[in-house]
Amino acid sequence: MTSAYDFTVRAADGRPHPLAQYRGRALLVVNTASRCGFTPQYEGLEALWRERSGDGLTVLGFPCNQFGQQEPGTADEIAGFCALNYGVSFPVLGKVEVNGQGADPLFDYLTRARRGLFGTARIKWNFTKFLIGRDGVPVARFAPSAQPANLGGAIDSALARPSA
Repeated sequence: MTSAYDFTVRAADGRPHPLAQYRGRALLVVNTASRCGFTPQYEGLEALWRERSGDGLTVLGFPCNQFGQQEPGTADEIAGFCALNYGVSFPVLGKVEVNGQGADPLFDYLTRARRGLFGTARIKWNFTKFLIGRDGVPVARFAPSAQPANLGGAIDSALARPSA
């Protein structure tokens, strides 16, 4: 059986970043953008990271430029923006595509495992969130409008799942 821990993504510097290093932790995977109406969610994501990291939650940001060209920056520009404007300290990884033929394999897996509204796999916009249990299995998908502060119950459930 495939789990999120089986994937290796790219770090912001282009090096491989195996998700196996997070084995036993719950993950909140988010496709992000710096010039989006939802960009202020970085603040809530950072709050979750700071408040729940000790409980076993890891927030992972994946910049994506597929929606309205709202993430045109380089990895350094994105990191600088996130740190300066929102104090982001959670991992912000390499820029990805989340839909189509160029979709990162992790997002292909997540969108098949957790469908969106009306059973659609396709991600509709920036700041779609996927919650993965400690066992590496996706347990929930949240729309871009879902505020990080409102995910507490789902995060509690994901953290309560046994590890793989």
